[in-house]
Amino acid sequence: MSSDNLKTIKRIHLEPIPISRPKVQDLLVEQADDESLRAIFDKYATHKILNQKAIKSEDFIQKYLGLLSEKDANEKTLKILANLVDVNKDGYITYDEFKIFEELLCSPDVLFKTAFQLFDTRGTGLVSFDDFKEILSHTILNQLIPFDFESDFVNNLFGKDKQRQINYQEFSQIIHDFHEEHAMQAFKKFDIQKKGYILPSNFKTILLQMKANLLSPYVRENIDTLITKSTDQSVITYPHFVAFIYLLNNMELIKKIYMTISDENPNKEVSKGQFLKEAQQFSQVTPYEINILFSLIKNLRDDEKITLKDLEKIAPLEEKRMPYRVTAKLAEETQIFQNRNIGLQFLESGYRFLLGSIAGAIGAFAVYPIDLVKTRMQNQRSKSYVGEVMYRNSWDCFKKVVRHEGVLGLYKGLTVQLIGVAPEKAIKLTVNDFVRDKFVQYTGELPLYGEVIAGGMAGGCQVVFTNPMEIVKIRMQVAGEIQSMARSEKTIKIVRELGIFGLYKGVRACLLRDIPFSMIYFPTYSHVKKSFADENGHNSVMSLFYSGLIAGVPAAGLCTPADVIKTRIQVRERQGQTQYNGVIDAMVKIYKEEGAKAFWKGSGARVFRSSPQFGVTLLSYELLQRMFWVDFGGRKPEGSQIDISKDIKHGEIVSLNSEHIGGFKLATVTFAGIENKFGLCFPKFNKVQQ
Repeated sequence: MSSDNLKTIKRIHLEPIPISRPKVQDLLVEQADDESLRAIFDKYATHKILNQKAIKSEDFIQKYLGLLSEKDANEKTLKILANLVDVNKDGYITYDEFKIFEELLCSPDVLFKTAFQLFDTRGTGLVSFDDFKEILSHTILNQLIPFDFESDFVNNLFGKDKQRQINYQEFSQIIHDFHEEHAMQAFKKFDIQKKGYILPSNFKTILLQMKANLLSPYVRENIDTLITKSTDQSVITYPHFVAFIYLLNNMELIKKIYMTISDENPNKEVSKGQFLKEAQQFSQVTPYEINILFSLIKNLRDDEKITLKDLEKIAPLEEKRMPYRVTAKLAEETQIFQNRNIGLQFLESGYRFLLGSIAGAIGAFAVYPIDLVKTRMQNQRSKSYVGEVMYRNSWDCFKKVVRHEGVLGLYKGLTVQLIGVAPEKAIKLTVNDFVRDKFVQYTGELPLYGEVIAGGMAGGCQVVFTNPMEIVKIRMQVAGEIQSMARSEKTIKIVRELGIFGLYKGVRACLLRDIPFSMIYFPTYSHVKKSFADENGHNSVMSLFYSGLIAGVPAAGLCTPADVIKTRIQVRERQGQTQYNGVIDAMVKIYKEEGAKAFWKGSGARVFRSSPQFGVTLLSYELLQRMFWVDFGGRKPEGSQIDISKDIKHGEIVSLNSEHIGGFKLATVTFAGIENKFGLCFPKFNKVQQ
């Protein structure tokens, strides 16, 4: 080959491949607008370089990104991270460099690009042997198990004379292969006598230090037992070592094989023989790996069967569940959600209103007899005149209604209830969801104060429909107590007698009851529902019902006094009964005439009515959304699908700085992802921290 050809080949290999900008639709998150980004940059830019504002590169890492402690931070690590952003390599970050890095963090292959820039210490778009060695030598892993930079792997990569340089595309492949090479080198170093095996304790060290990203919490917690059960020998041979690691690398493929055998049924038990037969169609999986797999499963079950749940115990965290992917997905969803036009938001509210109406009607019908008993118990006066006490307790009331008025007597006022409860529950659920959406942070978290405010606003808005409905319903419910009135009370007649303003009699008491009720109910329901969700964050039908049921107990019970006051104000007084002029007047008179206990009349019936009613209503509402889901660019109801962020600590997906916008929202988790995915974990302090 001529010298000219050799020069051409060398030139091709040395020429950097530019890292192209991705299309807008491929970005993980939307880039920050220039004005907002500039404002944040100016706040941190305390230096000037060539008449340009600039941030000292170390300050950018520590003060803005918040990645290293300012006190006793490892100087070498700080320099490496700062150099990553410092394109000009002058120790300062200009606005252009600030913006370039923000754009980089939005890229779909941000982990590989960021890792490449760590190694590209000179900013040439190429990585030399010296760059490669300098960065890897500083990692914690290399300090524990030194890498052989004179190995064939390195010579094949940079040439025997170490003069060849690699571009981004080559780097993206090599950084992946490097880990396998390092693990093989570790095996050789532990195999001191060159016998072809190492001790289980050595294997444990390699797994924990070099393959930590492949270890699920279950494997990590039971690693000693699993290593022992994976082999029938007292040592770890080289073939076993390779097969074990390859198995962990191939767990996603293993899952696919299982799903093929089980016909997509995650609960079907699959035998070892079935697995071996199907695995023959995949060249990446060997019988040895299958044998190790079933040996590991023996720690979970006695028979030689396996289910998807067993596999997920052993499988490492899926890529889509990695903190940086979760954060990117949540940020993307929030971005779409926040950018929706008013038309979509209006349609979504209409959709929720319709489903809420149906759910409210179902819930009201299910518990209406209890509501009637509750109303009659609350209207019963203890000391108005002799002989008025008709019911000893709620059960006695129920029996007497059935005896004197028939079973249909339990449903007096049902028509008006169904007409009124549809918009009432609809507005309550719609407003609660709408306001909650406004408080949701980009991480998907909803602060407690947001839940409480949303509930309070929902309770306040519903009174527009609740008060007219309840005053008519209450008068019809108590009419059956007096025979002469039992047939005369009709809905239209009551409405005409009351008039528009009369329909809102007792509205203050209604607000006093409904606002606190919703402030208690909806946050409680949300948190109970989360606690009842399965390990994947999904709620079953019964867990939804029990969540609504349980949340209704404190909400209904604690708001009973306001409900008693409302009932007394709204009911038509009969001859000899006390009349009430407003909330305060009712409170004073009830207390003087009947004592404090009177405020808790019907509390049992109220709890037994409200709890199941809201249990049925919320269950119906959630199931209707699942069955008739329409995507308005919002979020699916919590618990209706697998929650990919459930097993991740909140601190791992939340930015450390509220001023992180655009791509900077992903800065913290991107660096964490580099540590986890590529093992590029650097010491954080100058001295080893105990």
